[in-house]
Amino acid sequence: MSTTTTSHSPESEGCPQAGGRDAAGRDTGVRGARVIRTEATTEIPVHLLFRDESEPVSVTLAPAVVSRRRDVGAPLRAQPGKGEGEQPRTARRTPAPLPPRPVPEADPELTERPARVLPGIAGVLAGAAGAAGGVLVSWWAGVLPSLAVAALGLPDRAGTGLGGPQWAALAGCGALGLFGFGGLARGRTGRAWVLGLFGRYRGTVRRTGLMWVNPLLLRRRVDVRLRHWRSEALAAVDANGVALRVVVLVVWRVKDTARAALGVEDHQRYLCECVEAALARVLAQLPADVSPNAPAAAWGADAPALRNTEAVSDALTRLVAADAAAVGLQVFSAQPLGVEYAPEVAAVMQRRRIAALDARHRDKVLTSVVDSVEDTVTRLTVRGLVELDDYERKALVKDLTVAFYTGHGDR
Repeated sequence: MSTTTTSHSPESEGCPQAGGRDAAGRDTGVRGARVIRTEATTEIPVHLLFRDESEPVSVTLAPAVVSRRRDVGAPLRAQPGKGEGEQPRTARRTPAPLPPRPVPEADPELTERPARVLPGIAGVLAGAAGAAGGVLVSWWAGVLPSLAVAALGLPDRAGTGLGGPQWAALAGCGALGLFGFGGLARGRTGRAWVLGLFGRYRGTVRRTGLMWVNPLLLRRRVDVRLRHWRSEALAAVDANGVALRVVVLVVWRVKDTARAALGVEDHQRYLCECVEAALARVLAQLPADVSPNAPAAAWGADAPALRNTEAVSDALTRLVAADAAAVGLQVFSAQPLGVEYAPEVAAVMQRRRIAALDARHRDKVLTSVVDSVEDTVTRLTVRGLVELDDYERKALVKDLTVAFYTGHGDR
């Protein structure tokens, strides 16, 4: 079926000229239609209006237009445009890149810095000095028990008792001893202390061994070792809306202790929620499996599906690392350990996948059989072993196809 467009020149039909004047040169008041003198008849099949976008189609143009297009050197191809009746086509779905989104910013005031601490020997000396001062004041006041005096080897002294100066000296010695011994702390490898005073961040201690820390500071222990978190089966959906259950393994550590301890209420829970949000966002971009209608070449390791765990792991790691960086967490990898269908759709999807695998196997076997038959018939005729007419050739092809297909089915 086709449509025909026909145009005639003004000379052949006797129509008025484009300027609107008659043969005598008088103005007729009627303006003629604007035509192309070199216009020719062109037949455009109707099916071209509904052609596939992937098939290039050439259309014969008028001679004048062809000459102008050849001067420019542009290819003669029909371009789709508005008003041509072309039907919209559903493009093949490809994994679209993740759209940009705002990343949480870290609080500039919460930045890890080392706290001021003293070696542990300073605290031991201060505590010992306070204890020794308290003993001497008690001995000077004469209130030290005789048994302790004899044990320490001090001479007997009859003091005047505890007065105001003695009480002040005992208080000072007691405070010195408490500060000295109360500030002793032991730092361990992989652990850090976040120090604060009256709600203000005072620094982080990452030293190991015996040290002295101001006992008035509030200590909050943070684990800075390399850690991993294995999630439970998290619910998600793929690009087709199929319910999934995914288990994720996250390898991470605390990089900035100030942000991890003070920037969020619970940094471990925050990391878990970031993983769940990123997982839902990544899995919604791709289907769980390649479509059964896809060609066999699309069933490889690089197919755009959630079975390509390397690509999914990279995208998931980028999203989780960007979200967790705001609270001082460093994420090294976030990879799905298993992507399974939800129990309510597992049986249906399993049957669908088995049917798709069976169809692929049948297609592969049929292709192999056809190639074998073609090779056998070609060799027989080329070498002159047999001479076949059309009927005999068809019969031989039929018999060989049945024999080869039966042989493949027995394997």
